[in-house]
Amino acid sequence: MAPSRVFLLCLFFSLLASPLVMAVEMQIGSSAMKIDCGSACNGRCKLSSRPNLCKRACGTCCSRCNCVPPGTAGNKEVCPCYARLTTRGGVPKCP
Repeated sequence: MAPSRVFLLCLFFSLLASPLVMAVEMQIGSSAMKIDCGSACNGRCKLSSRPNLCKRACGTCCSRCNCVPPGTAGNKEVCPCYARLTTRGGVPKCP
């Protein structure tokens, strides 16, 4: 193979791989930073009919996963760890 083709192939594959490397670096970097679970859960639970229970469950989930989905309900796909946590009965734990 000609040297110019090798160079172009290397350049092409490095461009494909760079977003993946950045995503992994961002996840590694974000796991080192702790979020403020108190204020995140206050926002998540502000419309709950049982705010104290909601904040307690959310706080547990936040401390384990280091993330809280945005908004007051749903959006759990943003934080898969938060969405996977369940009670002993198999019911979703996190509000």
